[in-house]
Amino acid sequence: MDTQTLADVTSAASGMSMWDLVWASDLVTKVVMIGLIAASVWSWAIIIEKFGTLRQVKQLSRQFEEKFWSGGSLDRLYEAIGNRPRDPMSAMFVAAMKEWKRTNILKSKTDRAFRGVSLQQRIEKAMMVSMDKEIDELDTRMGFLASTGSVAPLVGLFGTVWGIINSFNAIATTQSNSLSAMAPGIAEALFTTAFGLIAAIPAVVAYNKSSSEIDRYAKKLENFMSEFSTILSREIDDTAIKADMAGE
Repeated sequence: MDTQTLADVTSAASGMSMWDLVWASDLVTKVVMIGLIAASVWSWAIIIEKFGTLRQVKQLSRQFEEKFWSGGSLDRLYEAIGNRPRDPMSAMFVAAMKEWKRTNILKSKTDRAFRGVSLQQRIEKAMMVSMDKEIDELDTRMGFLASTGSVAPLVGLFGTVWGIINSFNAIATTQSNSLSAMAPGIAEALFTTAFGLIAAIPAVVAYNKSSSEIDRYAKKLENFMSEFSTILSREIDDTAIKADMAGE
């Protein structure tokens, strides 16, 4: 009986390809492999979308900077952008200009200095809130890449352990330690390990690169906020001085 069982296993294994061995695996191994494949596909979708978004955002920001530093009127630039900023930097500019337009620092001469300081703080706060919102948008779905990069190898390791267990079960069933008896379990172990790495490696690389790009872009936004805040501060001071001279 044992001899017949071993012969059956050897004959079946010799006629199966590697993929046949995988699809002949048990339910647990199939669930692990399908889950890893799904995670890999979704990771690649996020990677492609994220790289495309970052490339577009940086290009639009460069175009905005060229217009901003061209020496033209800030009011005209604000009117040209309107309420539809196309990138985080122009969104910060619009938020600051809205706050600037909303506040009239010439209403009272007695508290003009206080109003200038308060306006400066409100403008900086508006830009900060806008920047945080835009960076949060860029960070969307980055957590999935991080989770896939850290969890996928462990899931693959679980599949590997499960495949080894199946190999030992095959040895116990056939009373043989031949490769034919252990082949299905070994295939399960190797394929789940491979799928885990296939899902994890691109996710880790993309997460590190995207995080670095987002951090550099956030630093660029902070520099723009400081420069624009300085420009508006000078405008506030000049306006206050003109108002003082007009009131004398």
